[in-house]
Amino acid sequence: MGSPKDSAGQGADSARYWDRYSDRILGGSVLLVLLVGTLAYSVIEDWSLVDSFYFSSVALTVVGFGDLEPSTDFSKIFTVFYIFSGVAIVGAWLNMRLKRRSKKAAHRREVAFGHTSETAPNVQPEPPESPASEG
Repeated sequence: MGSPKDSAGQGADSARYWDRYSDRILGGSVLLVLLVGTLAYSVIEDWSLVDSFYFSSVALTVVGFGDLEPSTDFSKIFTVFYIFSGVAIVGAWLNMRLKRRSKKAAHRREVAFGHTSETAPNVQPEPPESPASEG
C-alpha cells in the first residue's frame, strides 16, 4: 500500500495529464458523439448520412430547427438520451476551450501590464463632482 505522498503525486500527475490532453479527449468525444448520432439516425430513421449528421449537429447545439424529427418511439427515446449526453459533452468541451482562452488572455494582460488581476492596484473610481451651488 502506498503512502499518502504517493497518492498525492498520482493526483498531480493525472491533473497534468488532463491539462495536457483534455482538448484532444473532449474534442474526440464530441466527434465520437456526432459520429454515433449520424450512424444511429441513418439506421433508425433511414435518413441519408447528410441528413443524419445535420440532425445530430442541430440537436447537440440545441438549435432545433424542426425540419427533421424522429418518427418512431425508439428514435424519440434515443434522441432524449442522445441530447442529454451529447449536450453535456459539447458543454464540457466548450467550457474547457473558454477556460483556456481566459487563461491566455490573463497571461497576455500580465505580460503587457506586469501584474495579474489579483495583484492589480486597487483603483477606485473617483466620485462624480457635485454641481456647484449657485448662490
